[in-house]
Amino acid sequence: MLSKISAAQKWIGFQINGMVRLVITASILLGLAVPVYAHHPSGGKISTTFFEGFWSGLGHPVIGIDHLIFVIAIGLLASTVTQGAWIPVAFSLAAMAGTGLHLMGLDLPWAEIFISTSLLISGIFLAKLEKPSTAIISLLAGVAGLFHGYAYGEAIIGATAVPLTAYLIGFTLIQAIIAMGAYKIAIAMKQSSAGDSNFLRFAGFMIMGSGMTFLASSF
Repeated sequence: MLSKISAAQKWIGFQINGMVRLVITASILLGLAVPVYAHHPSGGKISTTFFEGFWSGLGHPVIGIDHLIFVIAIGLLASTVTQGAWIPVAFSLAAMAGTGLHLMGLDLPWAEIFISTSLLISGIFLAKLEKPSTAIISLLAGVAGLFHGYAYGEAIIGATAVPLTAYLIGFTLIQAIIAMGAYKIAIAMKQSSAGDSNFLRFAGFMIMGSGMTFLASSF
């Protein structure tokens, strides 16, 4: 009976491993092929209703491939440290603050360069055999969150309070789902007997390549 359970766990772990690799590889290859920074789910139209703002918020971190890859990366990095579940939360809060800075008219220079650099750094951290401390990953999440959120703010400038609030809720929610999903899957793989010890390094090298491509495209 135990052998049957073990075999089932191995099969499930293998399937999860394959699916996660496929999703991450597809996302990163899209990033390599489409280094675009103008991410407007509504085609540049200013949101005027709660639904439009919420929909725009949900879409912005997803159709922005650089943002999407980093959100996945921060979830994977969170799985390497104790109490890592708080790291996606820190990133999401920092992103809200970054959007607030943009809406207040404050300038964060070279935002796209910093966004691409955050991708590169997260890839390096994941690819390293010895992962960084909780403090370093938290610092990366906080600083990167400000710049990613600053970029998100571009899509909602000029909107009234209702769609603006919905936009903030939307992008915070989708980022939390994606990051925590990556975190949970990575944790499950580590606990599984079929977990691939090289999975995070594989993801790291792919994210590094994406980061270098976006960085080269930002100059």
